[in-house]
Amino acid sequence: MSYQALYRVWRPQLLEDVVGQIHITKTLQNALLQQKMAHAYLFSGPRGTGKTSAAKIIAKAINCEHAPVAEPCNECSRCIGITNGSIIDVMEIDAASNNGVDEIRDIREKVKYAPTETDYKVYIIDEVHMLSTGAFNALLKTLEEPPAHVIFILATTEPHKIPLTILSRCQRFDFKPITNEELVSRMKRILDHNGQAYDEDAIDLIAQAADGGMRDALSLLDQAISFSGDRVAVKDVLVITGSVSREALNNLVGALSQDNARLALETVDETLRNGKDPKRLLEDLILYFRDLLLYKTAPEANHLLERAKVEESFVSVAKQYEVRKLHRIIQKLTSSQQEIKWALKPKIILEMAIINVMEIEDAPLAPQQNQDVEELRKQIEKLQTQLKQGQPIAAEEQQSPQRKPQTRPRSSGGKGKSTITAQVKEIVATADKNELQETVSKWANVREQLKTISVPAHAWLNDCKPVAASSSKILLAFQNEMHRDMMDTKFRDVLNQVLQQVYGGRSDFSTLLQSQWEQVKTDYMKDKENDQPQDPFMEEAVKLVGEDLIEVIDS
Repeated sequence: MSYQALYRVWRPQLLEDVVGQIHITKTLQNALLQQKMAHAYLFSGPRGTGKTSAAKIIAKAINCEHAPVAEPCNECSRCIGITNGSIIDVMEIDAASNNGVDEIRDIREKVKYAPTETDYKVYIIDEVHMLSTGAFNALLKTLEEPPAHVIFILATTEPHKIPLTILSRCQRFDFKPITNEELVSRMKRILDHNGQAYDEDAIDLIAQAADGGMRDALSLLDQAISFSGDRVAVKDVLVITGSVSREALNNLVGALSQDNARLALETVDETLRNGKDPKRLLEDLILYFRDLLLYKTAPEANHLLERAKVEESFVSVAKQYEVRKLHRIIQKLTSSQQEIKWALKPKIILEMAIINVMEIEDAPLAPQQNQDVEELRKQIEKLQTQLKQGQPIAAEEQQSPQRKPQTRPRSSGGKGKSTITAQVKEIVATADKNELQETVSKWANVREQLKTISVPAHAWLNDCKPVAASSSKILLAFQNEMHRDMMDTKFRDVLNQVLQQVYGGRSDFSTLLQSQWEQVKTDYMKDKENDQPQDPFMEEAVKLVGEDLIEVIDS
């Protein structure tokens, strides 16, 4: 089979060809020239960012017949032999399939012998985090003090799984994800070299789908070339990557801005029927709203947009959203992204997220802000009239109006205080310990059922707990006054409905703050003590010697 995949054909053969890792390649080039190579290296970073390629280039450069050099010549017999794998002094080992103690002991025995065809033996251990604990222990001493003719290069995508004893014996280089611009630049260079026609937007989509990995980008590009034939087009890349077209995203976000539930859900349904992944659609939607937020905040930073393009349809959609609302939408969709990862029916989570977005309302100006704006408007009109008539403007009128101090609205806790206290006393007087235990044991069910009916109600209920219960009522103590007020007014009916489902007859509730509950308990205990009948002997003793000199001892 003569055909080779693009990522193999275009594998870097020089350090300067390793894309997006200048902080690493520059350091290694200087070390090679100055002959200051360490005995052990650890290359860590995401897949497809050039770790193994850099390791092979180092193996060639340090053994090149023209050494010391910053780059291998790739023409001498040593460089050619290392490239095609015919020189056994450079060994590439896959730790995923050679992760036992015996394999490492074999390496430990062989490092003692001098290289046969080169100056240095180089052991490249790929996915080194897959080694067993015993294998790591067997490698420790050799890694710390290898013979002068041996260099170890360890590569991993998960450095946190490597023991600290190994990490401390290596020079560590962290490879970064490759930026979309660098991925696009390399792919265009390859396509131009091969004389392949392409759409600019199609290459951008491949770069986004590659998620920072050059190997993934070239694999997708290879697939797109095979699929599309003469020209790599956007529609072909959308099919291959499972991404959603800009037009579909524009339609969906436009429908959401108009609260058009039917159009939004139909767009989602049609997109999924065309073979798109719900998780990918949600991710694209988050990126689109993120682009809207960036555009609203910094319109001149068009180069930072990932999923959208500044065109008429995008600008039209952007005008319909406020920055604060975009913040809340992105937060809502991001939380849904966590849920959709483990969902058996991801389409349902996606549809719930779409509906939740339409429930987010624009934040209106506070009443005081409205009042201030109106007052400023009147002042400006008055000043304009005086200027037209040539009247002098008084000094106090030139000053900006003083903002009136805001008065904090009284909570429902202050209003009707006696009524609430009476309700609380009634529950406390008829409270039963067993009723409270049953209420507390099923409280998690209440919260779960409430979440399925109303997510906001579930959020407002988060900081409260049942503190007393009778056969017909539950007393809830809240840490926060605003949470208490919201449950008492806006979400009372919803909570009553859930309590009816979980507890049956105990479906009503009263609320108070935790600090009030502590006071209620103290008052109740005092009242209970005062209600108990006094012992006649105790009464006489108090009359004779006074209460301070009496000590009561239970027999």
